[in-house]
Amino acid sequence: MFDFLDTYPWLLPIIIFFGRICDVTLGTLRIIFVSKGEKRKAPLVGFFEVFIWVVVISQVFSHADSIISYLSYAAGYAAGNYIGILVEHKIAFGYQLYRVYTKKNGKELAQLLNAHGYGSTLIHGEGVISEVEIIETVISRKAQKEVTAIIEQFDTKAFYLVEDIRSKQKGIFAMSTAAGMPRLGK
Repeated sequence: MFDFLDTYPWLLPIIIFFGRICDVTLGTLRIIFVSKGEKRKAPLVGFFEVFIWVVVISQVFSHADSIISYLSYAAGYAAGNYIGILVEHKIAFGYQLYRVYTKKNGKELAQLLNAHGYGSTLIHGEGVISEVEIIETVISRKAQKEVTAIIEQFDTKAFYLVEDIRSKQKGIFAMSTAAGMPRLGK
């Protein structure tokens, strides 16, 4: 399969390095898909991840006397982790729950979120020092920057938690619609 490496041996470390980047990046995506319950995507990505890994590791073992192969393998692994994280942040797959604690009027923040198309729930709570308003909203991870800006603009001292969630249903979720209004979740 790699007979051309006898003619161009300098290509071996490059193939190992970039192959390892690909398989580790796919591994990162596979883990995300497994954690989100994506039953079709995870096995498909896993197939290509392992296929690439087998091809790369076979070349490392067939050139076991080359320290450059080992270094390329390790460097590709490290770079693959880094690129996998970048890709994961770029695709921003999944949903998050924002839970905001504020001493200000929580109804105003809920209305502000609603005006931007994010369904929210207001809960009155009792903190250690005083009463607090708790506002919860479920958003797409792609909307994280916008929602964070809305919260911080409303109350710079607000305490908020962000949690990844596996799935969502039956609520008001921000989605693009023809009328620009939020759509009820299924």
